[in-house]
Amino acid sequence: MNDIKVLVADDQALLRGSFRVLIDTTPGLTTVGEAADGAEAVELARRERPDVVLMDVRMPRLDGIEATRQLCAERNAARVLILTMFDLDDAVYAALRAGASGFLLKDVPPAELLQAIRVVASGEALLAPSVTRRLIAEFARMAEPGQAPLSGLDGVTDREREVLTLIARGLSNQEICAHLHVGNGTVKSHVGHLLAKLQARDRAQLVIAAYESNLIQPRGR
Repeated sequence: MNDIKVLVADDQALLRGSFRVLIDTTPGLTTVGEAADGAEAVELARRERPDVVLMDVRMPRLDGIEATRQLCAERNAARVLILTMFDLDDAVYAALRAGASGFLLKDVPPAELLQAIRVVASGEALLAPSVTRRLIAEFARMAEPGQAPLSGLDGVTDREREVLTLIARGLSNQEICAHLHVGNGTVKSHVGHLLAKLQARDRAQLVIAAYESNLIQPRGR
């Protein structure tokens, strides 16, 4: 099996170097470059074709949000994993809506960062477990008035709406299985149908779609 190729984008050289050493000393993972700003990240990603981009939010020249938007708009785009210093960073919501597959805090333990890279590379989305429910609800509340949702819920069955609601509340597939008393294959099938019907890139966008379509209400409303 080929190594998962990772591009590290952060304006702090020390962090870039630390991430690179961690990744390159882990079997099955390898870095293909470092970028000090968003523009360089886009350029390197187009040239090196990484599987995953570790993307800082706030960088010079081009920030991580716009870099994510540009990369995710391309065919066969790399998966973007946003790194942020603060769990209530309002830029994270914008990055997820731009196409990022998830986010982690920069102080996450090394083992969790490595696992996150593997999860995102496999095509799944990852939202930091400690803050998912509270954070995504808050970002949905802060969405710009009149902002169009990713897609309406026309054509989504009642059962699929139920699954989407549980996804938006931060439940994993295994937890959804237990909640609905169904098998893992059934849940995976529902998730696949939701991705197709809502034209969502991954689970992160399903969470956003659930809030923006008012399937569930953010806290405080």
